[in-house]
Amino acid sequence: MTSAKSTNPWLILLGLALGVSISNAFGRFAYGLILPSMKSSLGWSLTQSGWLNTANSIGYIVGSILTLLLIRHVSPSRLFAGGTVATAFCLLATGFDESLVFQTVCRTLVGLFGALSFVSGGVLAASLFQSSARKNALAIALYFGGGGGFGIALCGASLPPMLDVFGPQSWDWAWIGLGITALVICPFSIWASAMLSETEHNAELPSIPPVRRMLGELSGYGLFGLGYIVYVTFISVWMKEQHSSVLLTTATWMILGFSIMVSPFVWRGVLARFAPGTPLALILSGVAFGSALPILVPNGVGLILSALVFGLSVFMPPTAVTSFVRQNVNQPDWGATVSFFTVVFAISQALGPIGAGIIGDITGEIGDSLVVASVVLLVGALFAAMQKPLRREAM
Repeated sequence: MTSAKSTNPWLILLGLALGVSISNAFGRFAYGLILPSMKSSLGWSLTQSGWLNTANSIGYIVGSILTLLLIRHVSPSRLFAGGTVATAFCLLATGFDESLVFQTVCRTLVGLFGALSFVSGGVLAASLFQSSARKNALAIALYFGGGGGFGIALCGASLPPMLDVFGPQSWDWAWIGLGITALVICPFSIWASAMLSETEHNAELPSIPPVRRMLGELSGYGLFGLGYIVYVTFISVWMKEQHSSVLLTTATWMILGFSIMVSPFVWRGVLARFAPGTPLALILSGVAFGSALPILVPNGVGLILSALVFGLSVFMPPTAVTSFVRQNVNQPDWGATVSFFTVVFAISQALGPIGAGIIGDITGEIGDSLVVASVVLLVGALFAAMQKPLRREAM
């Protein structure tokens, strides 16, 4: 097998990042774009709409736990490749049956396999550029933000016009198109993971993460999961309620995607410099502000600014956490520790969509849920700000 040393590591990183396009952009964010058409065509309530992303998050919980268990015995490269391919097939299947039960199964499996891909890919990205802290921080940030931003921009450019031209009943073809696109990407991502097949992973029982000493970072990351998913799930529904044009919807999501792609360069200095919870605290403040902007400035300018601010921040919390783990935990325990953080994140993320849907059904305004989510994110920023660096043994 070809060694990563003989291959351009940035090319390997590109392949890994495209896996995030599948696991997160297609698997999680695209639902927010397709949801208005599904809700209209299938007659769903806000609670039912939120439930499907909660189902996705439940799958993510299971996938995170599986990663935590499997990464002791299976290399991160195999977990990444298997999770990426399985996610692509589940996305494709989502377009073949409109029943809520079938949709629940598909969204759950997309979350499960997406977690296997996303978490293990983060471990692989963190293994690049070990001799340079700045390059390593940039690689981690580009993994989370680059591929995700590209995928979201692609969805934003294609899905709203397609659904507008062919009508809301064409939502099934949106999922089929995403599945086919994901399968086209898969070979490159599999190749990239194969180049890092010898990345260290702990075959024995990993050290138990020092939970009590990481409570600030853990709490901040958990509240991030609870808050950000509300915007991702319901912003397009809110825009439809405000009678936003297809052009504005497309522009908002494309700006969101491009902002995510740029975000690693905005935050790389902060991520490389600070070992405590400072990066996560600053990033969560940006996510909170971006979430509230559509309500604070309820017009096209507010939406564009919201997409810009939210996009510059939303993919960076996983980067901040992975960077925190890299700087504070021994390398053989990276996979288990990142998986532990992801389980906490996934549990809180599962509560966000259905909770927001219930609030929206009660008040009759989904915008109220966006405000609540913003407050939750600010509380998360306060917790993260209290996180101190861990004393670590020689790495």
